[in-house]
Amino acid sequence: MKLFTKGLLLIALPAGFQLLGLLFVFKVQADAADAADKSTLSKQVLTAANRVEIPILTIQADIRRAAIVNDPTMGNDPALWHDVEDRAATLVDLVAHNPPQAEHARKITADIEAFRAWSIDIATQIASGSSGSGMALQRIREGSGKQIVDQFLEDMDSFLTEERTLDRERALAAEAARHQQIIVLITAAAVALAASGLAAYLFTRNVADRIETLTANAGRLADNVALAAPVRGSDEIAELDRVLHQSALRLASADRAEAGFRETLEKRADELAAVNEHLRQQTQDNEMFIYSVSHDLRSPLVNLQGFGKELALVVQDIRVDIEGSALPEQQKKSILTLIDRDMRESLRFLQTAVGRAAGIIDALLRLSRAGRVEYRRQQVDVAAITRRVVDAMSGSIREKGVTITVGELPPALGDTTAIEQVIGNLVANAVNYLDPARPGVIEIGSLPAAQDATLQTYYVKDNGLGIPAAYMDKMFRAFQRLHGDVAKGEGIGLALIRRVVERHGGKVWVESEEGKQTTFFVSLPPWTPEAPASPNPTE
Repeated sequence: MKLFTKGLLLIALPAGFQLLGLLFVFKVQADAADAADKSTLSKQVLTAANRVEIPILTIQADIRRAAIVNDPTMGNDPALWHDVEDRAATLVDLVAHNPPQAEHARKITADIEAFRAWSIDIATQIASGSSGSGMALQRIREGSGKQIVDQFLEDMDSFLTEERTLDRERALAAEAARHQQIIVLITAAAVALAASGLAAYLFTRNVADRIETLTANAGRLADNVALAAPVRGSDEIAELDRVLHQSALRLASADRAEAGFRETLEKRADELAAVNEHLRQQTQDNEMFIYSVSHDLRSPLVNLQGFGKELALVVQDIRVDIEGSALPEQQKKSILTLIDRDMRESLRFLQTAVGRAAGIIDALLRLSRAGRVEYRRQQVDVAAITRRVVDAMSGSIREKGVTITVGELPPALGDTTAIEQVIGNLVANAVNYLDPARPGVIEIGSLPAAQDATLQTYYVKDNGLGIPAAYMDKMFRAFQRLHGDVAKGEGIGLALIRRVVERHGGKVWVESEEGKQTTFFVSLPPWTPEAPASPNPTE
């Protein structure tokens, strides 16, 4: 017999008793909850009635004082009357389920309305002058208002008497329901325990030992210890024990595989750390080598520039001497032609080459410094930086007739000088590479940040010459120039931008359509009040 069939037979009897007990418990609990709600409602009604009665007595006293001191505002505060009416309306709502009490509440509301009308009449007489004040005082002494208040108090007393009676009855009913609930709960618990005990006794006679063995094997499996002998039989217990033994075999195999994977992973991690360290050291060595070579090359270039200038002066002196010499005119003309055409042109080519080499060396120095300079993390006002850059380029912007629009630029977290260098290079490129055939338009802004974004993206968009698709992957390499005849430079600006942005933990990329537009995107860490703005240099 399967365990399912055995279980159905064994639990049918106690389950039936428990179901009946639960139904009765639910009924008793519902009755107790209803009685408790009614008792609570009575307390709320009594509290609401007291909150209505107290202001009426206060207003009655204020009206007497108003007639005496000739102040029509006393006892006739609209806000106070509005509060009293709200309290009376609340009282009516609370007893709406009880017709007798609802009738009492309506009478109380009518008494309040009558008293308010009387108080307004008294206030009007007081406001009319001294004679009106006398008449109002006379009416108060005659007791016309007191009769209304007495009727209000009488109706309120009847209401409270009835409600207190209901409160006592409901409190007794709630207490009785609680006692009944306790008795039913105890009885149901006793029946459930007895039924469960009987079921447990019948069940353990058949399967207790086998369940104990199965439980012990499960514990051994959890502790990764060898399992006991398999349980005999063909029911679910035996089948589950066989599954436990198979799981133990699979876990042992998985442990061996995991150990091998862990060893391989640790080995790969060590190799990766070594490669990263090697790359870091190689990068530092390359930067130092570029700096050292560039710095060392400056001295001979300076000498070449000096010697070139000296040669130019010597050539000039030679020309003067030749012109003043007694040589034949034909020979003199031939020598002057050599000086003016060949020597001076050669010197000009030499000076141009030296200037070009000096520019390349300066670019290499800037590139090496971009990797060695220490950045300081702080709040960077990108909007203010952009305004400074645009103002500094206002001459070129006006000369080319460029229209620049600047959108919202949230603050970033990084080095102010480095980020200003990035913005300056991007705006300068946008201005320099505009299409002269159409008015230039440049847009500077930012993309909306996602809720969990770790970077804030800024962009510089222009309607300039654009970039061919085949050249896109070369844009951020050093000394790569697409439109060399349009603007001067060594092709180092975008390489510097990428180095600076990557050191800030950001990204830079470009989207372009040749002949139409180009957009450069820069993603930087956003500044937040919780961001670690500190003078510590970044990595």
